[in-house]
Amino acid sequence: MNSRNIVNLFISTLVIGGVAAGLAGFVFRWDQFQPLFSSFDIGEIIISFIWMIGVGLIFSVLSQAGFFAYLTVHRFGLGIFKSVSLWNSVQVLLIIFVLFDLVYLRYINFASKGDALFPYVAVAIMLLVIGLITAYFKAKQTNKHAFIPALFFMTVITTLEWTPVLRADDISWMYFMFIPLIVCNIYQLLILDKLIRKSKVELEARRAEKAAISKSKGKNKVQKLKEV
Repeated sequence: MNSRNIVNLFISTLVIGGVAAGLAGFVFRWDQFQPLFSSFDIGEIIISFIWMIGVGLIFSVLSQAGFFAYLTVHRFGLGIFKSVSLWNSVQVLLIIFVLFDLVYLRYINFASKGDALFPYVAVAIMLLVIGLITAYFKAKQTNKHAFIPALFFMTVITTLEWTPVLRADDISWMYFMFIPLIVCNIYQLLILDKLIRKSKVELEARRAEKAAISKSKGKNKVQKLKEV
């Protein structure tokens, strides 16, 4: 991917993350912002929205760091295991392990005596379902071998990026961070191949342009020699 498309990906992901966080903040932290809407305090609403967009930009940067880190880890994994099927099997085991820990560790650390297990399981199921849907479209967009890596990214990497608020166990902040993270991760995963293809087309066009210029210069040089 050329530098221009990398910059475009960075900026577009920033915008998506910021807007997603701004909207998610009003939804999942409604108890804090409801008085502003009741009193129709436009100034405070705008300031709050801008603040949440700013926080969303931070979440977006975290998402992008995780995405490029995974691209490196994926190549590293393929190099170590020398087999796509073996590396995918390792990723499946890691997905199961992380989803189990997402339920188990949160339950033993934050659940009170007598609390139901389902709310903790529901979070893992939600993440898995989103991951499966995204991985399906990624595989349809590219090839079947992309399914497991995409699912790994959407579950394991998203969970790692989500860890700071998972440790706090604040539901409003948990979903306030989750929405921009998951939206940015889906966007980056599905737009990557399009940008790579676009970069290849631009590179080929640039090479053709350089070849045409070089050919034109050669013809001019030959013409001048003939004139001499």
